[in-house]
Amino acid sequence: MAMLQHTTGIVLRTIKYNDASVIADIFTEQQGRVSYLVKLPRARKSPSRSVLFQPLSVLTYESDFRPRLNLQRLKDARPLCLFTSLPYDPYKSAIALFLAEFLNHALHEETANAPLFAYLCNSLQWLDGARTPVANFHLVFLMRMSRFLGLYPNLDDYHPGDCFDLRAACFARVQPLHSDVVRPDEAGRMGMLMRMNYETMHLFAMSRTERNRCLEIILRYYRLHLPGFPELKSPDVLRELFQ
Repeated sequence: MAMLQHTTGIVLRTIKYNDASVIADIFTEQQGRVSYLVKLPRARKSPSRSVLFQPLSVLTYESDFRPRLNLQRLKDARPLCLFTSLPYDPYKSAIALFLAEFLNHALHEETANAPLFAYLCNSLQWLDGARTPVANFHLVFLMRMSRFLGLYPNLDDYHPGDCFDLRAACFARVQPLHSDVVRPDEAGRMGMLMRMNYETMHLFAMSRTERNRCLEIILRYYRLHLPGFPELKSPDVLRELFQ
């Protein structure tokens, strides 16, 4: 049965459907991930609706939601918040490119999760308005998001010399027999990452090599715990960008 409802959502990706339409995958506050068929205006002078559906755009719209349909329809879409620096700052836009690719895969089958939706919206707005260095933003974002997906690692009971078992998601005194392990000289950095937040992350100095290694470890952790999570392409940009 159709349910006309007011919906808010974050665009994850768009795919061309034909010359007049695109498919937009949107993570909604009410239903989780939903695919919409979006018709584009034919008049050249009309403001293109495709601009509204750029990845990470936060929208509000009306949806005639039909649970059994693979492609839903929406109308009266408009931005819920307007980003002022995210599309234009080269560092922030590189982070946004990475976040869009990451979220598209991490939320592949995600159902409604209001706390996660709020976290994503607040994080994007914070990044857009940030005036302090944002080189560690993606690391803090990934670590804290694991809590909302039920993947939060156990970072208690750390002792110098422990390794970190990525499969068991905890520190270990004795190295396990498998190879999904963070060696002792790097394991202590896991706790440091969890002490960071958006307001204080600029106070934690890391070299580009250290930051890249942290990203590699965190993405490996997600690949182990999210079925079908692939190797991402966008981290290559981040690896070169932040000194």
